[in-house]
Amino acid sequence: MIDRASVRRPAALLAAAAVTRVATTALRARAPGGPGRWQRRNYAGRAVELYAGPAAALGAVAGAMALPARDRAAATLAVLAAGACGAYDDTAGEGDPRRGFRAHLGALRAGEVTSGAVKLSGISAAALVAGALLKERPADKVLAGVVIAGTAHLVNLVDVRPGRAAGAVIALGAPGLLRRGPAGILSAASVGAAAAVLPDDLGERAMIGDAGAHALGAVLGTAVVAGNARAGLVAHAVALVAAAAYGEKVSSAVRGGA
Repeated sequence: MIDRASVRRPAALLAAAAVTRVATTALRARAPGGPGRWQRRNYAGRAVELYAGPAAALGAVAGAMALPARDRAAATLAVLAAGACGAYDDTAGEGDPRRGFRAHLGALRAGEVTSGAVKLSGISAAALVAGALLKERPADKVLAGVVIAGTAHLVNLVDVRPGRAAGAVIALGAPGLLRRGPAGILSAASVGAAAAVLPDDLGERAMIGDAGAHALGAVLGTAVVAGNARAGLVAHAVALVAAAAYGEKVSSAVRGGA
């Protein structure tokens, strides 16, 4: 007799990868707003395309379709909100040298609403709602939101060179492929979408941008939440806050030297 749980994980991985590739091709063919809107210069000054970011978000959502309704709604909200907020920052924030929480919160205190501030607040709000859907107790709901938003932020922090963000998602999500239930399916969705964009990212033909990095981080964060109880959530939340505090300094230094 076929174990449905063992089938859903590879199915989620394949669906995420396939939809990501198809969406990339479709976006490239139509190029909403014109091809120029989807082109950027990477750290080395090479022209790359941004189609992979939104495509990865759609792929991750496709992989999550095998989840029960409540978990599916939480993952879809977290991923699409993260991808949309990231895409907004990719376009509206182009050329803005400010990076990290401090810079954007400082601008907000001065009366300026930056695209980064919109991104941070939007992703955080969506993560808290997703966390509330995934967990029952109030403290766990808040911790879940912190983990989802924190993971999205962490993946974006490491996106300073080709392939690093997608590679990190694959490395961190791969152990979750051994888990049953929603955690395994969400891990498969994150790995599938990340694997689909990795070749073009490493080949410097594309970059996933904030849209892709945040979306991949959000689906990975929902996998972490789905697979952990209170103690695990606390441990991950503490680690993510510490990584964010340290990582912003390192990321800023790398970007500044690029």
